[in-house]
Amino acid sequence: MPPLTYTDPYGLPVSCTSRTALDHLARALALLHRYQADPLVEIDAALAEAPDCVLGHAFRAALMVMSTERGLLPELRRSVAAADALCARATEREWAHISAARAWLDGDFALAARRYGAIVARWPRDLLALQVAHQCDFFLGDREALRDRPKAALATWGPAEPGTGFIHGMLAFGLEECGDYAAAEEAGRRAVERDPRDAWAIHAVAHVMEMQGRAQEGVAWLGTRVRDWAPDNMLAVHNWWHLALFHLEGGDQEKALEVFDRGVRRRTLAPAIELVDVSAMLWRFMLCGTDCGPRWAEAAELWLAQEPGFYAFNDVHAVMACLGAGRSAEARRVIASMEAAALGEGTNAMMSREVGLPLARGLAAFAEGRYAEATRLLGPLPPVAHRFGGSHAQRDVIALTRIEAALRAGDHGLASRLATERQARKPESALARAMILRSARLQPVAAA
Repeated sequence: MPPLTYTDPYGLPVSCTSRTALDHLARALALLHRYQADPLVEIDAALAEAPDCVLGHAFRAALMVMSTERGLLPELRRSVAAADALCARATEREWAHISAARAWLDGDFALAARRYGAIVARWPRDLLALQVAHQCDFFLGDREALRDRPKAALATWGPAEPGTGFIHGMLAFGLEECGDYAAAEEAGRRAVERDPRDAWAIHAVAHVMEMQGRAQEGVAWLGTRVRDWAPDNMLAVHNWWHLALFHLEGGDQEKALEVFDRGVRRRTLAPAIELVDVSAMLWRFMLCGTDCGPRWAEAAELWLAQEPGFYAFNDVHAVMACLGAGRSAEARRVIASMEAAALGEGTNAMMSREVGLPLARGLAAFAEGRYAEATRLLGPLPPVAHRFGGSHAQRDVIALTRIEAALRAGDHGLASRLATERQARKPESALARAMILRSARLQPVAAA
């Protein structure tokens, strides 16, 4: 093979010698960093121009990894196989990318995260590997890695270099998940100043406001930036979800439902990562007593087009949709697929055993009116819930369901304690205040 003279946008050598293909990959990277649609179009254009572009196959595989969907495993397998056939021409870094994707294909999500992370440790300027590792850490609920990988990578980047802002956005989310809210907000705002269309950084700041119960600020933060994060953006549904969540936390269910219908509701086939937000918001509406009409049935139909048993975090949200739609038989089938997954090997088996199954069973108990049982099943989960992925904001549905179950079970002591703890974390939350008032009504009247 001739000496490598071509590089990616961040100066790292690549085996591809087609400048046109590399230009397509550079555009795909720029889109991915902002979560804009559609990097896959640019990657496929690169591979049409240069089918022997190993980095193109590695990039394509990375997108399949980030989908968290069993249905896309054949595409992931195809990309890995195409790269395998080109192993003789691949650089060491390109081959490391394929090795990481292969671990995900084999069901070892934790190993995939470690391998993508090892690429960043060896080549800190590999921003693709950093972004995929960051997403894998999110899928695994690894809070420290969400913070530490971008923090370490920043040490090799100049403050004014293109790309640095995206790393600050990743760091912001990691800091938020580790509870360092002031530093997280500072890093997120710095990233948005660098690039106003950095949807991940905008989202990281929204997470800080959510965790602190700053609902009005959250509405303003997202509402004034809709043009930056909504059009043609893969994070748009999730940021609409955050906006609806702020309205709900602020006590405005009607506005929250309006935002849901505008940006979160899906009526046609949608990726699992979007359906998660649909189920998560509808379940919160249900807890608040909001009539969701046909929305539950729509969500259940879309989830049933997915293949369960691959990623427990997705499966739990499929169970939510089936329960909300009154399709208990389908909910039981999804839970059965989780039970089968829990008996196997790999990362998802652990996720299903330790968090996914007890959570799904607790949600089923709640939906079927067995409220005391729901509080019992959900009780042990908060300290370990991060093990099946997602963010604090997403996993908050566990706490909300447990409070509502305690209220409906008439358990004043538990309901009051949990609602008071929530208000302490979110003193401005109208939702928390309403829960405290409801728990107070359950308190037995002292005998005269």
